[in-house]
Amino acid sequence: MNKNDLIAAVAASTDLSKTDATKAVDGVLDAITGSLKSGDEVRLVGFGTFSVAKRAASTGRNPRTGESIQIPASNQPKFKAGKALKDAVN
Repeated sequence: MNKNDLIAAVAASTDLSKTDATKAVDGVLDAITGSLKSGDEVRLVGFGTFSVAKRAASTGRNPRTGESIQIPASNQPKFKAGKALKDAVN
C-alpha cells in the first residue's frame, strides 16, 4: 500500500472526500514528523511507538576501493509495533 492507497482507504472508511482524507493523512504524518524532529516520541496505544535512535559515528569501508571512510553520526527514526497490531497481523 502506498500513500495514495492509504488516502483512498481512509476516504472510504470515514466517508470523507479524497481531498479531506489527504489533509487528514498529511496532518497525521506532519505531526509525527514534527514530534520526532523535536526529539519526542509518538505513542499510539495499540498501534505502536515512533521514536528516534541516535546512531554513533563509525568507520566504514568503500567496497570498490577498500579505502576507509568516516560515516557521520545521525538520527534514525524507529517504529516498534504495539501488541494489538502484532496480534492483528498474526
